[in-house]
Amino acid sequence: MKNIYYFLGSVVVALSAAFLLHHWLSANDDPGYVLLGFGGWSAEMTMVVFAVGQVLTFFALYVFFRLIGWSMRLPSKMKTTRTTIKFNRSQEALIAGLVDSAAGNWESAERTLIKHASTSGAPLLHYLTAARAAQSRGAIDKRDEYLKKATEQSNGSDIAVELTKAELHLTEKQFEQAIETLANLNTLAPTHGGVLKLLHQAYEYVEDWEGLLKLLPSLHKNKVLLEAEVALLETQTYSRLLKQVAAKKDSAALKNLWDTIPEHIQKLADIFIIYFAAMITAGAGEEVETAIVKKLSEHWSETLLVVFASIETTDAANQLMLAERWLPSYPDNAVLLRILGKISVRCKNVEKAMKYLSRSIDKEPSVAAYQMLGDLFFELEDKDKASKCYKYGLELAASEVVNNVQQINAIQ
Repeated sequence: MKNIYYFLGSVVVALSAAFLLHHWLSANDDPGYVLLGFGGWSAEMTMVVFAVGQVLTFFALYVFFRLIGWSMRLPSKMKTTRTTIKFNRSQEALIAGLVDSAAGNWESAERTLIKHASTSGAPLLHYLTAARAAQSRGAIDKRDEYLKKATEQSNGSDIAVELTKAELHLTEKQFEQAIETLANLNTLAPTHGGVLKLLHQAYEYVEDWEGLLKLLPSLHKNKVLLEAEVALLETQTYSRLLKQVAAKKDSAALKNLWDTIPEHIQKLADIFIIYFAAMITAGAGEEVETAIVKKLSEHWSETLLVVFASIETTDAANQLMLAERWLPSYPDNAVLLRILGKISVRCKNVEKAMKYLSRSIDKEPSVAAYQMLGDLFFELEDKDKASKCYKYGLELAASEVVNNVQQINAIQ
């Protein structure tokens, strides 16, 4: 439009100049004379007519060549226009696909995104979003097809594609594929927060505690998790590793693992109780008996006390003597009294066992205490008292079950 104004302005200026020239010549009674000849052809005209002719010829030629130039550029402009229209449509399709995906309209999102992916300025986003939509509707084959196309369109965004692939594998519980992808990514980008976080989740899903243990320094160094979260994860990892090795009942392997655990973790009650219990289960209870006694002196724990009493020692009398040392400090502790009764049974001291078990029941009745006291009465052939103990124990057990059920229902 601006060019048209320039053209019309130039015409007006040229005609005005011609008019002024004519006016000037007329004022001098001399219209001017121009003779043009070419071969046998000649033309005569006034100066004004010649000037106007020159101007008109110039503008005619100008318009002619501009039309030729415009005609030559027309195909390119049409192609550019078509490309722009397709690009705009693809952008609109991307927005529509993202909205449909967020709204859960998976099929519509997938169809819209794929239709315009080839003409989009960001085809990678189309294919990745379509892959998520395909998986959400259960079309795993389509998902893999779109992920493959996304890889072809990545252009330096390989991490984004592979990270999305791993995330989708995790969502579909395809843990092996997810870990393989994330392990490769971790090699390429060892400090990438998203990779580390997903790898941590994958290791937890498959309970690969050794892998998670190796990952902990990176999680802490790259601030993927808060410091408190890393500390909790470290504790959980060592706890699970201990339980994993404990299942093999290999005391040597347990001791080797224990030696690798940092001291600040070893001091945690949950950890050393698991270790001591695992060693006892592996038949190496006597090796940790002294350590348990020391821990109980430093940190009183009824759970650890029960673990101590489960040691199958060859010197039960010494074990009873060690346990009785705590009685002056905790004379009314029902768990300690029950444990003393259990060890007394192991020492074949029936009278002391019955005394301790009876005191334990008086302080806080327990199914275990009733069971052991009933067994003692049964061995003494006092079946009436044995039956009463078993009855009270069963009633207490039933009451505990009912209370647990009520608590669960209250939570739900």
